[in-house]
Amino acid sequence: MGRNTALPEAFERFRVTDSTRPDDTGCHVLHVDMDAFFAAVELRTRPELVDRPVVVAGAGPRSVVLSANYPARRFGISSAMPVAAARKLCPHAVYLPPTRGLYSEVSRSVMALFREITPLVEPLSLDEAFLDVGGALRRLGATATEIGARLRARVEAEHGVTCSVGVAGVKFAAKLASGMAKPDGMVVVPVRETVSFLRPLPVSALWGVGPKTAEVLRGHGLHTIADIAATPLDRLRRWVGVATAEHLHALAHGRDERPVVPESEEKSLGAERTFDTDLTDREAQERQLLDLSEKVAATLRRRGLRGRTVSIKVRFSDFRTITRARTLSGATDVAREIHATAVSLLEEAATAPVRLLGVRVEGLSGATDAEQLTLEDVRPTSRWRDAEIAVDSARSKFGVAAVRPASLLARDTD
Repeated sequence: MGRNTALPEAFERFRVTDSTRPDDTGCHVLHVDMDAFFAAVELRTRPELVDRPVVVAGAGPRSVVLSANYPARRFGISSAMPVAAARKLCPHAVYLPPTRGLYSEVSRSVMALFREITPLVEPLSLDEAFLDVGGALRRLGATATEIGARLRARVEAEHGVTCSVGVAGVKFAAKLASGMAKPDGMVVVPVRETVSFLRPLPVSALWGVGPKTAEVLRGHGLHTIADIAATPLDRLRRWVGVATAEHLHALAHGRDERPVVPESEEKSLGAERTFDTDLTDREAQERQLLDLSEKVAATLRRRGLRGRTVSIKVRFSDFRTITRARTLSGATDVAREIHATAVSLLEEAATAPVRLLGVRVEGLSGATDAEQLTLEDVRPTSRWRDAEIAVDSARSKFGVAAVRPASLLARDTD
């Protein structure tokens, strides 16, 4: 709950309107969430489709919905839904292919706009972020609600898309509020009313409560946040464990000590691909691992990072999913080394047909960080790295397809 959640009638007093402005004294956290972001970005150049159901998705038979505008959502279409299911719900919708790179470009511009207001911006994804405007309140001589209104107006005026804003004293409540504000609205949770705002909501609204935890809580008669707040902590600990119990108990009482963190250190980088038809041929699987390894390595080099652990993700035709990982003797950003490790890990897994493969590099550090040299550093990996850096340069000038491993020229036949 909290994302794309209609505001119940009992909560309307928290919505900001021309005639209603809830007390935002002490509120310094904003959660800004773009409305149907990918679809909205595409519709900027397709205004004739604004009132029609529009879905952004790939064309493959196993593609999923990346974004759906609000007319499409009225038919039950949602993000991550299989496209086949979406077409059954709304066969007359307009299905648009995603535009590569466009959403990241718009996201960067929007986040830069946020940083003009405050340096304390914590992006959660391309289309949402937390902002701590505590300093901006004093600097701009404005209230949190006024800052939220300015942001919404600028995002729409400068980028042609809308966003919804939640305003609160803590991150958890602000995120819930932005979901309730959708689309194109703002909801304020007054600090003194945080607990009363939370109490009627279902336990599933609590951050960290998934289907299994919600089922356990409901099994013990806890259906609302008020129920959790009224339950003795010792009893909660017995039911869901010490850490989860203390976490949920604090949230149920409106306590969330998490600060807005503007720069979170990246811990891993990866890429994965779902195939239109299951891959049964090992050579084809290894080619896909090479393509993914190239993407990951190029991203690492572009960001000045290296990683020590290589992992793969394999999803089989029966949807069973496994991961395997191996830590290297030294950090790397070389596709050849990542690929060799990924292939070795795949050989240790089952040989059943696969529908998804993923490659991830973890344990990241800066490429310029001091490294302990070993005899292995006389290896030819450094020469491969030089070659791959040259490829990076060629691709930046002539496009991604300018230079590719010969084995990938056959990927379209996989």
